Amino acid sequence: MSAPRRWFVVAPLALAGCSAGVLDPQGPVARAEKQILFDSLGAMLLIVVPVMVATVAFAWWFRAGNRRARYRPDWDYSGKLELLIWSVPAMIVLFLGGTGWVGAHLLDPRRPIPAKVAPIEVQVVALDWKWLFLYPAQHVATVNRLVVPAGTPIHFRLTSATVMNSFFVPQLGSQIYAMAGMEAQLRLAADRPGRYPGIAAHYSGKGFSDMTFTVDALPAAQFTAWVAQARAAPPLDEARYRQLARRGTVAQPMVFGTAPSRLFDAVVAQRAPAAERPRDASNQGESDAEAGR
Repeated sequence: MSAPRRWFVVAPLALAGCSAGVLDPQGPVARAEKQILFDSLGAMLLIVVPVMVATVAFAWWFRAGNRRARYRPDWDYSGKLELLIWSVPAMIVLFLGGTGWVGAHLLDPRRPIPAKVAPIEVQVVALDWKWLFLYPAQHVATVNRLVVPAGTPIHFRLTSATVMNSFFVPQLGSQIYAMAGMEAQLRLAADRPGRYPGIAAHYSGKGFSDMTFTVDALPAAQFTAWVAQARAAPPLDEARYRQLARRGTVAQPMVFGTAPSRLFDAVVAQRAPAAERPRDASNQGESDAEAGR
């Protein structure tokens, strides 16, 4: 296979990692972050590309065999050249700094997302090694599956019942940390119905690699129907929470019909029911199936 043909085969494989990630935004926050990324990349290429071209051009022009190149051993300074050398990087630094300053304020995790509909609140609790989502207005809860209405801003309140972790939905934007005894806030939205992967972006132990979740953005009517169906599930009582908080992974997402109204605040205040002690107190972990035996 010729070299050009190999490039046509390899290029799509190299770009395959761009899907379902930060370069495939599906919400207003992720789109703004992608724009900042591309603006910053373009600004830096304004320096990198000319320098690379100039390096090759100078090496070619001042090669030993080019008798037209002037050798000037006594040259040591040019004000115009110094102005050019320093002004361009200075302007790039000012541009990047301004972009970062403006973006940091416009994409403040607590900043409300403009929309014609009121946001819904979702409380997020990081556990070892699973995500608990509480819907205080809908009075339901889920594990490792976040169901939201498409086109509606989501107001997240996040904390951790164990070690520090990081909540991240790459296609929706804004990774944010969840820490024990503290509350963080984040606002995201999904533009259209779809399924988007979410991850724990901070190492937290043996089960870290399985601490993933899915975000299902549904049309408003389907979200209402899902809430009604979820309310028929078993409640998240104290006993179930103790078992859920136990160190371990879950084989599949879970749904609970009701949850204690002040559970999130209790987790933040570190007054939530203590997890059942695992048989192995070390950082080895076990699945919930093993825990229930």
